[in-house]
Amino acid sequence: MIGKKDLLIMSLLRKDARMTLTRMSRKINIPISTIYDKLKIHEGSTMKKYTCIVDFAKLGFNARANVIVKSEREQRATLLEYLLKIPNVNSVYKISNGYDYLLDVIFRDIREMEDFFELLESKFSIKDKQVYFVIDDLKREAFLSEPDAIGLV
Repeated sequence: MIGKKDLLIMSLLRKDARMTLTRMSRKINIPISTIYDKLKIHEGSTMKKYTCIVDFAKLGFNARANVIVKSEREQRATLLEYLLKIPNVNSVYKISNGYDYLLDVIFRDIREMEDFFELLESKFSIKDKQVYFVIDDLKREAFLSEPDAIGLV
C-alpha cells in the first residue's frame, strides 16, 4: 500500500512535474533525500512516465474525437495491434458494455479523420462505431493534483 507521503509527493508532481525537490521539500516538510528515494521506488511502476499536456489545436491539430468501436470477435487482436501503431491514435482503452475499444484520436482536420475511419472500416469488420467530437478541454489530468482536495495536507 502506498503511504500518505508518497501520495503527497505524487500529487505535487501531478500539479507541477517540473517542481524541484528542494521546493517540494520546503512545501511538504519532507527531506529531499526521502523524496528522492520515494521517486526512485515509484518510477516506472506506480509513476508510469513524466509528460506534458499539449494544446493540440495550437499545433494545427484541430479535429479531436473520442470514438467507441465494436468489432468482430475474431478481429479484435488484429484491430488492437493496428490501432496501437497509428500515430493519430492518442490513447486506446479496452472498455465494456458491448464495445471493445475507446479511442482518443487527433487529426489536422475532419477530412483527415474521415479518411482514417474509412480506412479502418475497409480493413476491419467494424460492427458499430460512435464518434464524439471534442469541442474543448474543460478539465484534464486533474485527479490527484491537489493535495488539499484529497485530504493529504
